[in-house]
Amino acid sequence: MNKQMLRVLVAGAAAGLALSACSSGKSVAPSGSSNTGSGSSSNTASGKKPFIGVILPDSKSSVRWESQDRPSLEAAFKAKGLKYDIQNAQGDKNQFQTIGDQMLNEGVTVLVIVDLDSGSGSAVLSKAKAQGVATIDYDRLTLGGGADYYVSYDNVGVGKLQGQGLLSCLQGQNKPVVAELNGAPTDNNATLFAQGYNSVLDPKYADGTLTKGPNQSVTGWDNPTAGTDFEQMLTSTPNIGGVLVANDGMAQSVIAILKKNHLNGKVPVTGQDASVAGLQSILAGDQCMTVFKDTKKEAGAAAELAIDLANGTPASSATATVHDPQLNKDVKSVLLTPEAITKANIGDVITAGGASKDQVCTSDFAAACTAAGIG
Repeated sequence: MNKQMLRVLVAGAAAGLALSACSSGKSVAPSGSSNTGSGSSSNTASGKKPFIGVILPDSKSSVRWESQDRPSLEAAFKAKGLKYDIQNAQGDKNQFQTIGDQMLNEGVTVLVIVDLDSGSGSAVLSKAKAQGVATIDYDRLTLGGGADYYVSYDNVGVGKLQGQGLLSCLQGQNKPVVAELNGAPTDNNATLFAQGYNSVLDPKYADGTLTKGPNQSVTGWDNPTAGTDFEQMLTSTPNIGGVLVANDGMAQSVIAILKKNHLNGKVPVTGQDASVAGLQSILAGDQCMTVFKDTKKEAGAAAELAIDLANGTPASSATATVHDPQLNKDVKSVLLTPEAITKANIGDVITAGGASKDQVCTSDFAAACTAAGIG
């Protein structure tokens, strides 16, 4: 009788843990079905079954992490027959490290992270390395972290597309003042984006084609902060003619301030992520362009690399390198090519599955969608 009661108690505790995991926002593949795909994914070189852990950063700075990356990663891992656990740190550095500890204790064989900052990201990567767990920086390189691999888009290339897009939208203006709202100073991607768009804009500042205006980095990519920062920019420099904004979320905050001042549609605004709101702002004429980074391709590349690492096979897809200046080391990388999106090619995002027609072409935007050839 005592043994039977013990079994009941253990089963109940396990069920409670599973329920707790679901309520905390975890996305976990069922252990009974997650390793039934590719036969090659059944065992690693050490005999352990592949188990991929993914830590996403938040859902506030950009909607992409939950609306695009999570489902894309889930689909890619399921297609590869991989057991996986995807969790979101929701902007909390301590929670980020707690999730990392939990995944390592649960026995992940590959850990994929999108860091919140280099400190917390490096701490998680260091523990994984100490346990012999392969690591992948996803979308953002953790400076000083020493991840084994990096999967992302060409982020300098993203910035160049933004700079070129803004230049195109500013044609016809006489020496317009350009304001810049950069991403978080703790995010290496923000540095790379700025490197890209400044490589396009700086020569135009130098030759007098453009006038350099206010420049501000936005802590945590926080959208309300971006709005406050831009309102202060506009107050101090009311003749701003264009705004280089690093992503769509912050662009929405900028557009709200422009609307408040009856300047929307008159002052070109850039973005990134090809979010539904960003695409709709482009259709409305309030946003000049965005940059599409197909998360299905990015997630597929991460899954392909993860399964290679889990099986101990050569990571043949990592043909590029990205330099980590803190470690003075090149990190083997998979770098994908981004696409600039304007009103003329919004359909590319819908065709690729980055957003659906129903999401973008709501009643308020139906006529604009028809005019843009989105049938």
